Amino acid sequence: MDQYINIFNSLKRRPESEVVEFKRAENSFDFDDLGKYFSALSNEANLRGLEFAWLIFGYDEKKHTIVGTSFKDGEGALNKLKHDFSQHTTDGQTFREIVPIEVEGKRVLMFKIPASPRNIVMKWKGIAYGRDGESLKPLNQSKQDEIRHQTPEPDWSAEIVPNATIDDLDEVAIAKAKMMFKKVHNRIPAEEVNKWSTEEFLSKCELMVDGKLRRAAIILLGKMFSDSKLRPAVTEVTWTLRDEKKDVVDYEHFSVPFILTVDEILAKIHNLTLREMPGGTLFPDTMKQYDDYTIREALHNCIAHQDYTLQQRINLVENPGFLYYANGGSFIPGTLENALETQGPQRFFRNTCLCRAMVHFNMIDTVSRGIKKMFTNQMERRFPMPDYEIDNEKKEVAVRIYGNTINERYTKLLKENSNLTLHDCISLDAIQKGHRIDAEIAQDLLKRGLIEGEAPNYTISLGVAKASKQLPVYTKVKGLEKAKMKQMVIQLLENAGKEGARRETIYEYIKDVLPSNKNTEQQLRFLGRLLIEMNDENSIHRVGLKWIVTNSSDRN
Repeated sequence: MDQYINIFNSLKRRPESEVVEFKRAENSFDFDDLGKYFSALSNEANLRGLEFAWLIFGYDEKKHTIVGTSFKDGEGALNKLKHDFSQHTTDGQTFREIVPIEVEGKRVLMFKIPASPRNIVMKWKGIAYGRDGESLKPLNQSKQDEIRHQTPEPDWSAEIVPNATIDDLDEVAIAKAKMMFKKVHNRIPAEEVNKWSTEEFLSKCELMVDGKLRRAAIILLGKMFSDSKLRPAVTEVTWTLRDEKKDVVDYEHFSVPFILTVDEILAKIHNLTLREMPGGTLFPDTMKQYDDYTIREALHNCIAHQDYTLQQRINLVENPGFLYYANGGSFIPGTLENALETQGPQRFFRNTCLCRAMVHFNMIDTVSRGIKKMFTNQMERRFPMPDYEIDNEKKEVAVRIYGNTINERYTKLLKENSNLTLHDCISLDAIQKGHRIDAEIAQDLLKRGLIEGEAPNYTISLGVAKASKQLPVYTKVKGLEKAKMKQMVIQLLENAGKEGARRETIYEYIKDVLPSNKNTEQQLRFLGRLLIEMNDENSIHRVGLKWIVTNSSDRN
């Protein structure tokens, strides 16, 4: 948080510009006006070759004073705002970050707005906006043309490798590439593909131009050590095995040709065979701890979308119960929501040449279904959803793939409710992991009886617990009924006689039947309220620090 305070202090020392805007916005701000500023600042950042622009709420730039803002107070409100914005902008772009900070005891809101993508004009509800001094106006045509006619960012993977020849490629890798090509392009007769020379095959896959190899050819098909011709880029995947203490037990580095070494990497994973669901329920059929498509897709995505200019390794860390993948580079779709909601092909790729070749070899697709299919597979297996960690600032994308259950109630809920949508399961998965969810989504789940409680401590509702045969688990979470708890307290105090018992003694006696979703302090407060209620009912009373049963004559 300190870094954002430093950024704010730096920005407010400068005059407002086309890429920095301050607003008082003490209580509210018009949604459409916010969208227009998003479009304008995004376009202006693009035209100036910047990565992002800033919009600051809660600061009076003219008076140089902090006024604070209550606009969209709450994490859920800010997350919803980011999602709502993506519905009205070009390519579903939204704020890179919305960061609330505290300055002079007042809340200041910092909107980090990404520059519009190269060649793309950022629009809000179909209209492009720009800045004209302090004014906000539709972006003039000359500036729109300037953005649209920008030189495309060069494709690193398509660059020619000096001095590389066919001898730098692995024959087995080429043979596998041809085999996969024939499966993908089954309309082309296999006999015809078999007649192609290696040069012809590589040219048709766009890995060779005028007899010269591109970088993507080395990445996918290069012999061991041929990647030295790509330096300083790093083309390595490191597999690491960690134990329960997070200590490294084993590791190995893998390099080109990735079309072959991917299989070697995945063979390292200890993919156990599962025969039992939590609670002793047998699977209809045995299944692997990790879905083959999911773990392969995650690794292929890392290879396809790695920013090789960052000179970083791709990491695959095997932990007890989950796999962790990480690659360098910003997340091209912008947000996970964009990746899950996109209906058509993705418009932009970091390594276009490499991605096209991987499509030819059936390693990835370009219709944006891979990530969604990973989520769907986990849903169908009733396992936790993948967790994405997207840090566009540090240029890193990571994902966790779970191979075990986190919460038995979540698993059984998915098993017993076939009508749940993927978005339902993503929201319920967030709840089981203790993450916050959007307030409107939570209200929808509450109305449908899927959850109950108050933010952020939601639990599965009693109705669903009954339908899912989860009453024992539900009772443990919610605690025993009050009447039964009171009876237990009376039983203990009757046994204690005139000596009575302190609250701490009573707590030790009944703590196992108190709500398990509360911590010790919350349970003690719950018990305190229960004892006061029993005192008001005249069933028990306090003498000093101890509680004693009120006998029948005292009650009268």
